[in-house]
Amino acid sequence: MKLLESGAVVDGFVVRDCIHAGGMAHIYRAEYASGAPDPGFPMAMKIPRMTAGDGAENIVGFEVELQILPALTGPHVPRFVAAGDLHRLPYITMEYLQGHTLQHWLDASERPDEELIARLGTALAHAVHSLHQQNACHLDLKPGNVLFTHEDHAVLLDFGLSCHAHFPDLLAEEQRKAVGSPAWMAPEQVVGVRGDPRSDIFAIGVMLYELATGELPFGAPTTTGGLRQRLWMAPAPPRKYRPHLAPWLQEIILRCLEPEAARRYPSAAHLALDLANPTQVRVTERGHRTQGTPFRTHFKRWLRAAGMHYQPSPLPSRQIEETPIVMVAVPHSDVTDATLYSLREAVARSLGIRPGARLACVTVLSPSASSTSDSARSETALHRQHHARLRQWAQPLDLTEHPVSYHVLESSDVAHALVRYAEGNHVNMMILGAATHGLQTQRFIATVPMRVARDAPCTVILVKQSLPFARLAGAS
Repeated sequence: MKLLESGAVVDGFVVRDCIHAGGMAHIYRAEYASGAPDPGFPMAMKIPRMTAGDGAENIVGFEVELQILPALTGPHVPRFVAAGDLHRLPYITMEYLQGHTLQHWLDASERPDEELIARLGTALAHAVHSLHQQNACHLDLKPGNVLFTHEDHAVLLDFGLSCHAHFPDLLAEEQRKAVGSPAWMAPEQVVGVRGDPRSDIFAIGVMLYELATGELPFGAPTTTGGLRQRLWMAPAPPRKYRPHLAPWLQEIILRCLEPEAARRYPSAAHLALDLANPTQVRVTERGHRTQGTPFRTHFKRWLRAAGMHYQPSPLPSRQIEETPIVMVAVPHSDVTDATLYSLREAVARSLGIRPGARLACVTVLSPSASSTSDSARSETALHRQHHARLRQWAQPLDLTEHPVSYHVLESSDVAHALVRYAEGNHVNMMILGAATHGLQTQRFIATVPMRVARDAPCTVILVKQSLPFARLAGAS
């Protein structure tokens, strides 16, 4: 299909200049013809390439995107406007967003620093998690498909190779080979498993690796044999290329790139929390590595991969639910030992039935507590003091299989701060103490627990003071 001329009218849309001519589609600026209402945002029209030399995946990919894009919502995907008749002129009109793709930072003359890599990665992980919450997997994440409207907000583009749990997987039905972009494709995609949300986490790891080192971890293979090597081969550690790279960043990158999906981050929300809190990343031997994996290890992985039976992909939303982020609000003043004990017991029960769940311990300080400090130095000391208290509170918990982080927030509105934290970090469950005083006034004034329970975007468990302190009090 040849390029449309600027000014052509298609189903009430005026086509303007071509802004992208890719291997699978052309994208034009578009606007409504005169007399039509203004949508309130600029638009783009995407038309698939359908020449004699183009593969069938172009039109199948268009059908996939036409099926999935209208079902997606939120700030991390372009808004769908309209679609054309497949038998006459196939097109999708959508919101046109301006910004830089991730390729902008890869093409820069200097490598981005660790702080910028973490910010970009955090924004990307939040966008991917939003997609997974809607039971969709992108499966073609790469630098050209990730648009940043600013450094802290990412938008995902091009859903032609995606998979949605609520719709038939047209690509799986039509294609009998691995589908995706070779450099960013996860091992399970190579053997034909589609729809695993952890495949997108692998692709994020590839992009973080390239941002940190300027190299692709597995190169850009063009053969099936070259693609299959990632089923058992680990990439050279980023610190081999950049010896001064922070161990916490290498730990995150290499965990994303684990050949077995179960050894990666269980959800993009877990990844985002680590990227946003680098000082609290649990660094293992993996983070300090400077040499490649020994041949013996690769050989063992090859034997294991040769006999591995890949399981069907988990439903994205189910995967998120099975490895949730559990948040506990720990008060720092006007609190009894009994309440702290009861909170810890409730957390232990919640983590005990959720292997792999992540714990976020949060306390909220009033601004007045830090404003009385003589300097920023003493303010930092105050935060460290409360971090230490949170760690001390959590010490009796068995956190061997549970990542944990500690967060000290400042706000004059405790309930608002807790709800905002839960929203911004995709918390699945919040545990906090129930108000035990002023029960009569609660009929007229909303307490912090009541406001949190009303406004939180997640399950809220209110914990009352419980044994053994009640027994001890009775005995005395």
